Amino acid sequence: MIPKETVDKILETARIDEVVGDFVALKKRGTSLIGLCPFHNESTPSFHVSVPKGIFKCFGCGKGGDSTRFIMDHEKYSYPEALKYLANKYQIEIAEEVQSPERQEADLRREGLYVVTTRAARFFQDSMWTSQEGQTIGLGYYKERGFRDEVLKKFELGYSPDSWDAFITKALQEGFNEKILEDAGLAIRNDKGKLYDRFRGRVLFPIHSFTGRIIGFGGRTLKTDKKVPKYVNSPESEIYHKSDVLYGLYFAKKAIRDADNCYLVEGYADVLSVHQAGIENVVASSGTSLTTAQIRLIGRFTKNITILYDGDPAGIKASLRGLDMILEEGLNVRVVLFPDGHDPDSYVRKLGSSEFKNYIEKNQKDFILYKTTILLKYAGTDPIKKAGVIREVVESIAKIPDSIKASVFIRECSTLMQIDERALITELNKLKQGKYKAPRQDEPDPLPPPDGMEYADIPSILAQVQEQEVVRLLLNYGHELVNWDGVTDTYIAPYAISNMADVTFEDPVCKLIIDEYAKRIDDGELPTVQDFIQSRDQRIADMAISLVTSPYVLSDNWYDKRKIFVRNETENMRATILGGIFHLKKRKVEEILKNIREEIQKEVDEDNMTILLQRYMRVKEVEKGISAFLGSVVVK
Repeated sequence: MIPKETVDKILETARIDEVVGDFVALKKRGTSLIGLCPFHNESTPSFHVSVPKGIFKCFGCGKGGDSTRFIMDHEKYSYPEALKYLANKYQIEIAEEVQSPERQEADLRREGLYVVTTRAARFFQDSMWTSQEGQTIGLGYYKERGFRDEVLKKFELGYSPDSWDAFITKALQEGFNEKILEDAGLAIRNDKGKLYDRFRGRVLFPIHSFTGRIIGFGGRTLKTDKKVPKYVNSPESEIYHKSDVLYGLYFAKKAIRDADNCYLVEGYADVLSVHQAGIENVVASSGTSLTTAQIRLIGRFTKNITILYDGDPAGIKASLRGLDMILEEGLNVRVVLFPDGHDPDSYVRKLGSSEFKNYIEKNQKDFILYKTTILLKYAGTDPIKKAGVIREVVESIAKIPDSIKASVFIRECSTLMQIDERALITELNKLKQGKYKAPRQDEPDPLPPPDGMEYADIPSILAQVQEQEVVRLLLNYGHELVNWDGVTDTYIAPYAISNMADVTFEDPVCKLIIDEYAKRIDDGELPTVQDFIQSRDQRIADMAISLVTSPYVLSDNWYDKRKIFVRNETENMRATILGGIFHLKKRKVEEILKNIREEIQKEVDEDNMTILLQRYMRVKEVEKGISAFLGSVVVK
């Protein structure tokens, strides 16, 4: 295990806004930072980051935690792997660890894939820059395409020798085994069981993860033999899932956030050329058609996508097929169409950086209007084809979640297509009604109501809520120093725990937190909210995060403009803390009284009935005392 002092240093150094900000575009709102949740699909931000508390919380899907938990959930890392990631980010040295054999094996297997892909990338780079074959063929190809040295080195481009086993031989000599070469997709085994290099004789485009580690490759052949596939990409592996990756995103994410726009192209060379032209907020789908996961990845940084696709008919049709998905995710889409025979790579080389930027600025069109114009052009004067165009355009508009934006497009398209706006609205409503009746397959079903819920369950639910309220108060204020009931300078947590000695908590997680508080206090310690947020028991961490975060912030305008004063719970801490405790006690007493009443109704023995009635009266006196106490504490 990583030494505790090192773990503490990592957790103290890591800033939640910096860690999350590497993956999510955050904006200031009140005392929190907000953004689109990276763990579920949403168009309205429900993901909150609290810098003072060092936590994140999504009020949409419920995910929450500290910096370590975020990295674990986002990168699918184990706890030690997440700590190592943070240590590397903040340049904190980690001493040697001792792990369980199972965990060590899993970590070594995954880390081994990263190591071998990194080693392969270095081999391909060395082959291109230092060997005669690499300089002539690989480097010569890149230079012919106009790529400068700094771009080649930044994206770690390389060349694989035209040999059956050049990399395999080198890797085996350095101690890598055959299985890891196959698992990483760097080697293929033929029918006779012999391994050969997957990317032999190709220029290589390393594919980087979101955090900059090399996870796969795209290889382009330079041969004219039509039997040889032009591109070969890494297969799926434990570290590489092509539908979740965008080529160039690691180098583009800051520029995308700064520009509030992402340029989406088709190929590796397109990314390199546009990036080299000074437009760094550019990415490409990684050897696959655009996927919903890739769109959502972009959506973390911006709501605006500009498509830079080929100008040929095939490119146009490909763009039309993929862009409806972008609309459905609530993003704004613009399209730039290049002259026939040109793609972003060839056109930027023809025009140069400055003219290319001007062309994009002047020729970008909104997707809906672009689609309408293109399809009308294909339909010509054929009324049946034109009717099909109308339906197809309205289908695209129906995918836009924002009803105001959809209505604007309806108005503009009615003019373009020369059709009455009301007819388009009628068609749009039909499509939307059909959508609501049959939810999308990728959307989760609405949560069913709790099974067996009865009115009789309400008291126990209210008791659970009040138990959680007491825990919330402890987590938020337990470490504060107060002067109550003649006791000088006492901390709230010990005071509250002593006042709850006669209360039994029914909620199992609340009980765990209260028991931990009591144990730590008995040991002379005073736990803080961070101790529970960073708990290795995920139930405790989840509850702590849920209880100390809120999606709501009281606007300053309530008082500044409207002179409405809203009492803050910290203004009378005694009333807040004791109110929470004694409301919980009152609820517990009410439950006891209810149980006694039920026993009285069933009792037939006269002596037992008397005992029950006496007990009922004693508990009733306790209830009256609690009510009187609440009245004096809370009202005053």
